[in-house]
Amino acid sequence: MATKKARAGKKPITRKQLIDGLNDDLAREYQAVIAYVNYSQVLKGAEYMNIAAELAVHATEELAHAILIANQVDYLGGMPCVTPKPVKTSEKAKDMLRFDLEAENETIRQYRRRIKQCDELGEFATAEHIRDILLQEQDHQISLATALGIDVPDVGIAD
Repeated sequence: MATKKARAGKKPITRKQLIDGLNDDLAREYQAVIAYVNYSQVLKGAEYMNIAAELAVHATEELAHAILIANQVDYLGGMPCVTPKPVKTSEKAKDMLRFDLEAENETIRQYRRRIKQCDELGEFATAEHIRDILLQEQDHQISLATALGIDVPDVGIAD
């Protein structure tokens, strides 16, 4: 019996597509580690002291995410990627925080999609690992939005 998605004209996801998606996520995690390490050290001004310290903590969390995602790629039979997505930099603190928020928003969208894909393939343990990561990514999003003095964006899910 065909799945609902297959009946709707959409092909079910393959294991290779999941691996490719996870490697894309891994490249975003590498990007986040680099950005958080850099931004935590170069943000200047009394108003940014708290967020700068928090970004240093985020860097260690993102590294843990990268290790976990690399492990899942390996478990699924793929080779973990080694290249980060490009890191945006600026001399303006608000720009750096906005860049981080944009990256977190995309990460959240993609992890929401990845959870659905894992569930579709029956990779429930991988989906649970990603759910745990997603909790921290949303905490990062909240911290960044708060530091920018804006509402937390509703980012939806990636197509």
